[in-house]
Amino acid sequence: MSRIYNNSNKLYSGFNKMLKRRYMSSETSDTTKTICKIMMSSSVVTLDTALDQSGVRVSEQIVEDVLKKFENAGMVAYRFFEWAEKQRHYNHSVKAFHTVIDSLAKIRQYQLMWDVVKVMNSKRMVNVETFCIIMRKYARAQKVEEAVYTFNIMDKYDVPPNLAAFNGLLSALCKSKNVRKAQEIFDSMKDRFVPDSKTYSILLEGWGKDPNLPKAREIFREMVSNGCRPDIVTYGIMVDVLCKAGRVDEALGIVNEMDSTVCKPTPFIYSVLVHTYGIENRIEDAVSTFLEMENNGIEADVAVYNALIGAFCKANRLKNVYRVLNEMDCKGMMPNSRTLNVILSSLIGRGETDEAYRVFLRMIKVCEPDADTYTMMIKMFCERDELKKALKVWKYMKLKRFMPSMHTFQVLINGLCEKGDVTQACVLLEEMIEKGIRPSGVTFGRLRQLLIKEGREDVLKFLQKKINVLVNDPLWEW
Repeated sequence: MSRIYNNSNKLYSGFNKMLKRRYMSSETSDTTKTICKIMMSSSVVTLDTALDQSGVRVSEQIVEDVLKKFENAGMVAYRFFEWAEKQRHYNHSVKAFHTVIDSLAKIRQYQLMWDVVKVMNSKRMVNVETFCIIMRKYARAQKVEEAVYTFNIMDKYDVPPNLAAFNGLLSALCKSKNVRKAQEIFDSMKDRFVPDSKTYSILLEGWGKDPNLPKAREIFREMVSNGCRPDIVTYGIMVDVLCKAGRVDEALGIVNEMDSTVCKPTPFIYSVLVHTYGIENRIEDAVSTFLEMENNGIEADVAVYNALIGAFCKANRLKNVYRVLNEMDCKGMMPNSRTLNVILSSLIGRGETDEAYRVFLRMIKVCEPDADTYTMMIKMFCERDELKKALKVWKYMKLKRFMPSMHTFQVLINGLCEKGDVTQACVLLEEMIEKGIRPSGVTFGRLRQLLIKEGREDVLKFLQKKINVLVNDPLWEW
């Protein structure tokens, strides 16, 4: 770690070694590539025919991989899921069912989601995790009553609600900023389900995010008084809660207390401390904490490195950022999309967009961008009035068989509208709808105004009809 401050390290050095390791360890099957290519170039309507004509044969692993890659395109994923189910010598795994349930819920196709659950139930494959996924998705969409309803109907599917399901409901509510509802349910059901350390940790984290430090302390005290011993996860959450509340010294006290017990601090706890110091512009403390972790024999993971990179970005020490990347390379640790996004966000935020693009071009060779990465870059170029480069990033994304999210589509459509390229915006909107992704009212409203202004009501009517069909009957063939 001392090499972070050495001037001998050159910017970007080490990328070649990372690149070699990546390609040695990430070989995708030819069948998966073929299917992904077909799905990227086909609409929901034509997908079945295109897959049949390709002659591909699927396995559990291939279907799971494809569904994961297309998790942002619920209707396309669902079409592929249905097609795969009809293939000879193939049966869906629980993981495949769960992935498509997640994808459909993400685009709020709840009726189709429950249809899949019914099929899954007919095969006696429904389990507690099935309902936990649905509760999470409902809660994330702020459909709190529906999340609670899902918990209450588990018995109807011959899956009795247990402590894991109870914790799943509380977690779904807390993570969607509905901790008061979670607390209400906990208070009314804690006699029915005996809380464990995970139950209390969920509520602790929920009140920490609220933020309500006194209530978080109250939950911690209740946990201890009820004879439930805090575990490493609980300590980690408490450290995170205290750091977010600006009580770093108190958080350090907990860490020091852990050192004297059997419960040793984890990389996550150190990543929280390093991240907090970074936010507070205490870069020396961030580095010191990282070194202390290493001296204590705790091996840094990518999350800790990302926190350190974030701290250097906040302090505007870009050279140190690249030296941390080299340090990771020397230890054989690959950066992830979060690493890339932290660096890009910092550079874009400071207006260093040219450097951001250079970093993007270099790092996509060693780590896979995610939806946030592509959205960030496309938005950056749109705001710089460089639509050609925005479209170049879009084209690269499509070549990588990466399915754009709703936000990625909308950022580019809005950029095209701003530039006055209504035709191209309409093409993208149509593609978005055909992939089963519903545009937001704001995005469609903006395009609608431009179409009316240009006297193209026929195009507007055509697009409106497609949206209505998607909302009312997503499987209707256009």
